[in-house]
Amino acid sequence: MRFEIDPRSPRSPGEQLQDQVTFAVASGRLLPGAKLPSVRGLAAQALVNPNTVARAYRELEHAGVVESRPGDGVYVAARGDSRCAALSGKLVRERLGRAVDEALAAGLGEAELQEIVDRAVRRSSKEREVNA
Repeated sequence: MRFEIDPRSPRSPGEQLQDQVTFAVASGRLLPGAKLPSVRGLAAQALVNPNTVARAYRELEHAGVVESRPGDGVYVAARGDSRCAALSGKLVRERLGRAVDEALAAGLGEAELQEIVDRAVRRSSKEREVNA
């Protein structure tokens, strides 16, 4: 699995890494027991400071998503998938809620907003089919 940081994102690099791991586990792309890249390896891949990766891993461990095995690495926790399903749903609902609030505050009507969402879902579905 490839992890990438978007420098334009309002989310910090560490938060982006946490989100990517959470969504990958929730979607089944990372299964319980899967080994994650080393701190240094992921830092080199994502072009971030190793401390950023270590902090992200600590937060994920605190949330019960991963477990650290000293001397062996970081692994998706046994119940990480159920924790991630709940976390990812919560994150998406919060972000979508904020986006809807912004759109309505900007003067978009409900029908126009619904069309934007429908178009985005169709586009994303097509992209997923192509990448599958």
